[in-house]
Amino acid sequence: MINFVIRRIGIAIPTLLILIAISFFLMHAAPGGPFNSERGVPPEVLANLNAKYGLDKPLIVQLWNYIWDIVTKFDFGPSMIFKTRTVNDIIAQGFPVTFTYGIWSFLVAVVVGVSLGVAAAVNHNSWLDYLAVGVSIGAQVLPNFVLAPILVLVFTLGLHWLPGGGWNGGQWPYPVMPVIALSTSFMASIARITRSSMLEVLHSNFIRTARAKGLPANTVIWKHAFKPSLLPVISYLAPAFVGMITGSVVVDVYFSTGGMGQMFVNSATSRDYSTMMGITILYGVLTIVFNMLADILYAWIDPKIRL
Repeated sequence: MINFVIRRIGIAIPTLLILIAISFFLMHAAPGGPFNSERGVPPEVLANLNAKYGLDKPLIVQLWNYIWDIVTKFDFGPSMIFKTRTVNDIIAQGFPVTFTYGIWSFLVAVVVGVSLGVAAAVNHNSWLDYLAVGVSIGAQVLPNFVLAPILVLVFTLGLHWLPGGGWNGGQWPYPVMPVIALSTSFMASIARITRSSMLEVLHSNFIRTARAKGLPANTVIWKHAFKPSLLPVISYLAPAFVGMITGSVVVDVYFSTGGMGQMFVNSATSRDYSTMMGITILYGVLTIVFNMLADILYAWIDPKIRL
């Protein structure tokens, strides 16, 4: 198992370096720059700004200096638009907001999705199965950019139960609608995967053997069938978790939470190179780390994967 973990870490490090290099060159390949949008900037001032932020050096030198600062000082550099702030400050402000409702969205999606999937599989072709499938299909066809305005119309403008935007330190009414909007489609996918996997496991030979021995139904389901049925779900959870954070751009912008998605949009529109790179690297690290954790957990559940 230790060798398996070491191999996954050995793959993760060069993957992250390749991600940084590709993102860096693609970002600089786009026409324009962070200071070109300012009106009436004399060439001398523009040259001084480029020199201050190191944009006058060859791209390969810029990339090396950027990676070196990250590795040695964990410094993503200063923001090119917000003169008094660094990228570390921007991430430290926005990431806790996004991570907070991302975690809650993940928990809601996993708990509700797995419960619906197991209930539908155990009660196959019953009214509960049809209800769970119907809820999953309905949730799947409502992406967050469609569900978000519906939630505001119903719970804010109609019922006046929940605030339509803002964060206010994360007090309980404010994350409710962002969590619902973000978790719904993921919950539907988890429910469908769990149902299909559980149905397949319930028709396996070892489950028939367990039932033939006279074991109680709850023991067969939770002790023998539940763990193997989670294997496809676990492989989906890592990208789902990262998707709830990286896919929060619509939620951040629509509900004005002040999270990473809104900052990423602002940095992209203003061509803030350093902020865009910092957020991109953060999302890349999350993707690689959680996929690696999913691989490790998968190998722990199914020892055959280690081979």
